[in-house]
Order: sequence, then structure tokens, then C-alpha cells
Amino acid sequence: MHADDITEAGAGVFLVRGSDTNWVLVTEGEAVTLVDTGYPGDRDRLLASLAAIGRRPGDVAAILVTHAHTDHIGSAQEFGSVHGTPVLMHEAEVPHARRDFLHQVTPRQILANAWRPRVLPWALKAVGSGGTKDVRIAAPEAFPAPGALDLPGRPVPVATPGHTLGHSAYHLPDAGIVISGDALVSGHPTSGVSGPQLLPGMFHHDRDAARASLTVLAGLEADVVLPGHGPLHDGAVRAAAELAGERARLG
Repeated sequence: MHADDITEAGAGVFLVRGSDTNWVLVTEGEAVTLVDTGYPGDRDRLLASLAAIGRRPGDVAAILVTHAHTDHIGSAQEFGSVHGTPVLMHEAEVPHARRDFLHQVTPRQILANAWRPRVLPWALKAVGSGGTKDVRIAAPEAFPAPGALDLPGRPVPVATPGHTLGHSAYHLPDAGIVISGDALVSGHPTSGVSGPQLLPGMFHHDRDAARASLTVLAGLEADVVLPGHGPLHDGAVRAAAELAGERARLG
């Protein structure tokens, strides 16, 4: 874990860059809210990121999941079972996390897009990071109630379906930050575009719904976006979501 892989986005809020996917650490005192966990192969980086901010795995009060794709829940089951950490998500994402079904890009879709110059290198790296491993979560939990969660940072889940059925972003109103997961990213190895955007179409369960969720994000009050892929975006979430929507419309 290099120092430049961890960016302090606000007081006690850290964006961590994994192999190709980000996770977020939200601290309050010694306690931590962990949002996503990266690929299975990011486990050591995840532990190192906690150590780098002076925290231990036992300080994590809960793992919040934006969505249950392998590159976002790679260590959630192991971490939760070893440390007794609850893993929380939108109720529509719970069966996805259990792998009652899987809405994720398929090998057939990847092969169909392999002619694109960045797709095959990304796919090979994803496999090397554990992208084909079974990372189902045995006992995922739905959010206990609407509104802010009683966790460090008081994160507010924001339903942003489309990428998956139960995708959630997390708003940190006091910090002016949105953790956008894959509902809004600022880059991806398969994309030649930098800055606010939707992921390429093959990654979405319902691309039209994903585009509609940008309007939801645009309604939040925040000046920093922490995406699931790409660097921190410093700027109003409204403008970022509108730019991503325009790019999606033209693309």
C-alpha cells in the first residue's frame, strides 16, 4: 500500500485505491465505517489501508456495500466472519450478495467486447485479482431503517438502481461527500474517458435505470464525489452527474 493510494477526502474520510476498485474508510473516534472491500486479491491492501490510518480490523463497526459485484465485496464475507462485522446493503441487493442470482458482466459479454482495445487487458487483470472467485456473503443484512445509519459518519443510503437492482450510494451530509459506487465513476480501465461518467454498457444490469439514477445523485448536496472507480472528483455532485448523463446520452 503506497501513501498515494490513500486520499483524505474530508476530515476522517479516506478514499483508498485498490487494484482497480476503490473502497472508503469513514472514521469517527477510533471507529470506522468501511464502504466496499475491493477484489478478493485486495485483502492485504484493505488491511494495510486500515493500518495506515491507525485503525485495526476490530475498529470497523460495519461494512456497507454499494453493490454485490465481485470487485466490491471481495473480502466482505471473510472480514465479516473473522471480526464479527455486519455487512449491510439495500434490501434488493441482499439476494444478490447471497448469490441467489448474479447480475454481473458475463464471459460472453467480455468476449463480445474483446475487440475494444482496453477490454482484454482489464479482464485478464480482473481474473488475476480474484474476479472469478465465489465471494457470496452468507448473512447479508438490509439497512435496519430508512435514513441515516447509526455508524461513523452517519452515512445516508441513497437508492441508485441500474448498475444492479439494489445499488446504493452513500451521502455524508456533514462532510459534503457522496460515495457513489458504480452509479457514477470518474474512470475505468475499459474507458478512454476521464472524469464523471457511467461505466460502459456491458457492466450495467439496466443501463436506462442507471442513467435515471444520475438524476437522484444530482439532487444531493455535496462537493466531493468518491467513486467506485477512478480518482476523487472535487466538484459539485450535481454537475458531475449532469456531465455523466450527457456523456451517456451521446455515447
